[in-house]
Amino acid sequence: MSQKKSRGGAAAGDDADELSRSPLQAVLLADSFTLKFRPITLERPKVLLPLVNVPMIDYTLSWLETSGVEEVFVFCSAHAQQVKEHLEEAGWTGKPAAREMAVTAVESHDAISAGDALRVMYGRGIINGDFVLISGDTISNMSLKDALQEHKDRRKKDPLAVMTMIIKHSKPSILTHQTRLGNDEIVMAIAPETKELLYYEDKADNSHLCVTIDKDILATNPTLQLHNNMEDCYIDICSPEVLSLFTDNFDYQHLRRHFVKGLLVDDIMGYKIYTHEIRSSYAARIDNFRSYDAVSKDIIQRWTYPMVPDVLSFGNCHEMKLHRQGIYKASDVTLSHSAQIGANSVIGNATSIGEQCKISNSVIGEGCSIGKNVLIHGSYIWDNVIIEDGCKVSNSLVCDDVHLKAGAIVEPGCILSFKIKVGKNVVVPAYSKVSLLNKPSNEDSDEELEYADTNSGITDSPPFSISKSNADHPTIICEDDDLGASETGTSGVLGYIWASGDTGIQDEWRQSIAPIPKEKLQELQHAVSFDDDEGSEEDLNNRPSEADRDNDSEISVVEDDDYTKFEKEVEETFQRALDGVHQDNLILEINALRLSYSLQHADCAGAVFYSIMRGALVAAQSTNDNLLKTTADALAKWKDLLRNYTKTVDEEMEILLKFEEMCQDITKEFSPLFSKVLPYLYDKDVVSEDAILRWAEEKENADESDKVFVKQSDAFIKFFMISNLPSEGMIQTACLVFIIAPGTMVVVFPALVAQGS
Repeated sequence: MSQKKSRGGAAAGDDADELSRSPLQAVLLADSFTLKFRPITLERPKVLLPLVNVPMIDYTLSWLETSGVEEVFVFCSAHAQQVKEHLEEAGWTGKPAAREMAVTAVESHDAISAGDALRVMYGRGIINGDFVLISGDTISNMSLKDALQEHKDRRKKDPLAVMTMIIKHSKPSILTHQTRLGNDEIVMAIAPETKELLYYEDKADNSHLCVTIDKDILATNPTLQLHNNMEDCYIDICSPEVLSLFTDNFDYQHLRRHFVKGLLVDDIMGYKIYTHEIRSSYAARIDNFRSYDAVSKDIIQRWTYPMVPDVLSFGNCHEMKLHRQGIYKASDVTLSHSAQIGANSVIGNATSIGEQCKISNSVIGEGCSIGKNVLIHGSYIWDNVIIEDGCKVSNSLVCDDVHLKAGAIVEPGCILSFKIKVGKNVVVPAYSKVSLLNKPSNEDSDEELEYADTNSGITDSPPFSISKSNADHPTIICEDDDLGASETGTSGVLGYIWASGDTGIQDEWRQSIAPIPKEKLQELQHAVSFDDDEGSEEDLNNRPSEADRDNDSEISVVEDDDYTKFEKEVEETFQRALDGVHQDNLILEINALRLSYSLQHADCAGAVFYSIMRGALVAAQSTNDNLLKTTADALAKWKDLLRNYTKTVDEEMEILLKFEEMCQDITKEFSPLFSKVLPYLYDKDVVSEDAILRWAEEKENADESDKVFVKQSDAFIKFFMISNLPSEGMIQTACLVFIIAPGTMVVVFPALVAQGS
């Protein structure tokens, strides 16, 4: 049988003809080998968990197919039969002619780590050349073309270049030392010219705020970039030697902690790992519940396009239609006229929603029944869930076939696993994890083979039933209590509450679906400020002098533009606010960023304004709405946030200068709207008359190219100039009216003009 022509990858070391004929292969790990999604993953594999109503693995396979991969081997361990059945039902296997990409399941029940999985793949002898290594919980829309070409070019020059890791910019919070995906910050040292990875640490000691790098690395690399602002996408392009290295080293279990670090410190074999940074594309791995929430929001807001609900279609999945404000609905949805569906929400097929319900920033699965007066915010309701009248669910995850009886309240951060029943008027406390299955006493259970971190604490926990009213504390009721008694309001939830392990519930917020509590942010900010105050004198004494820095010619530190980094961080922080983070918490995070970058309030003003306008542009693109209207809506919603950073004329000026910059370069779509948005900024007290006049005055002697937007706003500016003339000999005229968008009008009053003779 003749081989298909390759669309992107080949084995290194072969001749050019062989390179062109080798099909691009991929190894997809369909087992997480972690415990982070328990108790859910005791019953269903992580890669089959619904992400915006589509199993995670379907996103990964779709991306591989569009990237030119021709052959994928899906490695299954835990719940292998479920994975294989899904692959067939979704049309990935069993119908060779239906797809251009061949998908084959590789099953092994002996593997308890990623290292074991790759050793099995090596033993099967099915990988013929360079291949893509990816986990089935990874979402991306990046093009593999450039990264593949870089990898192949390096391999031709240096056979020791065995891996290329995909990374992207994502600086962790100065308060939590985590990215928006809930991952701990990673420290990488990268050679700026070659992009070779020289150092990798995913368990940095934040208490000392320092890293230790081998002096040999510094001696052999006079220039390197040290990053803590990079996210590891867990997408790797590997040579076949990677598989043999795992086979030769049975202590390699974890892909990063063992294999990558092991190669970086091995000075005998000399194997090298390189990086490829993506900038405008999307790539993220769902590693915990916080990243599940963040990636879901990114999909709904179309950052992952074309991996979005109205474009993707698999197996028995029903078609979704995109409506205004980022609302997706299937065709067969029963929606009461009085029900309110808020922005960034998804409603699955055959779901009914009762009167006076309010649903916002949430995903509702298929076949759900939601009663009257139900409030659901920032939550994920999977399939066939029954929620009776008067229930409230906040920032939680509710699995298939859960039943919430009337008046039940699920507080933020809860995980209700499959078929849990919550009694009438029961309150499930924040961060509770509830399952019908008891917590296994061993790390590697018969139900799911997972590779656990050494610090994972596994303990037995008793069955529980919680009953709580507004005035009561939670009470424990014995296992024999009949849940049916909930109809009389006397019992609660029958199931097992899972202990939080060694860290306790106080740290559940770190990787929870729920936003970080305001009091926790304040506590962290206080700790950061205290550390800065305590360490300032010592840091000053230990800081090298200018002469010392000049003499240290062996090492040069390459720094990026701090403001660009800051602006990007503010934008990412603002995205969390779109997901439902309270504005006060948003201000706390932005202020912490400002302190960490040693910037001014004016810098915050420009960065916040940029984030708001970018959000308005994305909203207009995703809903085909009028850009002027979405801009007016966004500014109206976030005007108080902007005002927090525009206390002076200089700070207001920063808004105008940033808007000019955006119109000229970054987001030219706003260019024709400048003169219409400016009056709106004035009307909402974001910029004052003094700031507008000063901005115009500073442009008087500028080049013509810098006067474009002053001229565009000439009528509005002259209005202020005339109104500031002496009032003698003046008469008051009608107000100045600007129509911003349908239903949005700005009225500026009064205006004065000179009285004619």
